[in-house]
Amino acid sequence: MARHHLVVAALAAACLAGAGAAHPGHAADSAVVTPAAPDRFLTVDGVRFRLRDEGPREAPAIVLIHGFTFSLESWDAWAADLARDHRVIRFDLAGHGQSSADPRQRYDTTTRVRQLGLLLDALRVRHATVAGNSFGGLVAWNFAAAHPKRIDRLILVDSAAFSINGVTEKPVPVPPAMRAYLLDPSPAAVAYSAAAIFAHPERLPAARLDQMRALIARNGPALVAHLEQFTLPDPRPALATIKAPTLILWGRADKVVPVAQADQLAAAIRGSKLIIYDDIGHAPQEEASAASIADVRMFLNDNK
Repeated sequence: MARHHLVVAALAAACLAGAGAAHPGHAADSAVVTPAAPDRFLTVDGVRFRLRDEGPREAPAIVLIHGFTFSLESWDAWAADLARDHRVIRFDLAGHGQSSADPRQRYDTTTRVRQLGLLLDALRVRHATVAGNSFGGLVAWNFAAAHPKRIDRLILVDSAAFSINGVTEKPVPVPPAMRAYLLDPSPAAVAYSAAAIFAHPERLPAARLDQMRALIARNGPALVAHLEQFTLPDPRPALATIKAPTLILWGRADKVVPVAQADQLAAAIRGSKLIIYDDIGHAPQEEASAASIADVRMFLNDNK
C-alpha cells in the first residue's frame, strides 16, 4: 500500500511536472517570500491570470513558469534576485494558483503555449528568456520550438519532456487515489506528496506546505482535468529545432523525472549546458535557490 501511495504522489508531481557539471549537496533554502510587486490579474483567452511583473520595465525580460499543482510562489527566490536587473514576469497557469480555471476546460500543452504568447502580447513583451520547472519546462521548450524569434534564452529545470509513468502521446487514466487527493488534499497527503518532490521536505517551512494544500484545494477539478489531457509525445523532433542558448538544471535526487532524462534532454537540444545538483529533488529553484540563481546569472551573462 505504501508503494502505491508513493507512485500516486509521484504521478501528481510528475505531470508537472517537476554528463553535466555536478554541485555538492546544498541545504534546502525554500521559503515563502514577501513579494516585491503586488499581484495583477489579466484576462487572456477567457482565463483570468494572476501574475507578478517585477523589476525595471526597460530591462531584459525573463518569464518563469511553475509546474503542476504549484504556483508563481515557487519562483520567489529567483524573482527576488533577478528583479534587480531584469523584468521578471511570473504567472499562475490556468487552473493553478489564483488564476481561474479555463471556462472551456482546455489544459493541453498547445493551449498553454498559445496562452503564454497571448500573455506576453498583452504585456507588450516581444521576446524574453523563458524558464520553466517540470510541466512549466514542457510549456517553455514547446514555446521555444514554436516561436523561436521570441526566445532569447531557455532555462529548463527538471523539465518534463520524455515519457514518464506510461504517459505518451495519449493520456493515462487518472487513478482514483490521485483524483481524491486533488479534490480533497489532507495535510498528511500534501506532506507525502512533498516527499516525492523535495529531497528534504523536512526543511520546508510549514507555511509552504499550507500554501501548497490551499492552492490544490482551490483548483482540484481543474487539476484533474489537466491530468486527463496531459500527454508526452516524442519530444525529439521539436527539441532538435531549438536554437536558443539553453541551460538545463536538475536535481540528482529527483523522484519525479529521473536524472537520466536530464542527459536525454541535453543531448536533444544542441549546444545546451547541463548542471546537476547533488542531494536536491524536483524543484532546485526552491531547494537550491542560491546555487541555481548563481548558475542562471552566469548563463545570462555568458550569453549577452
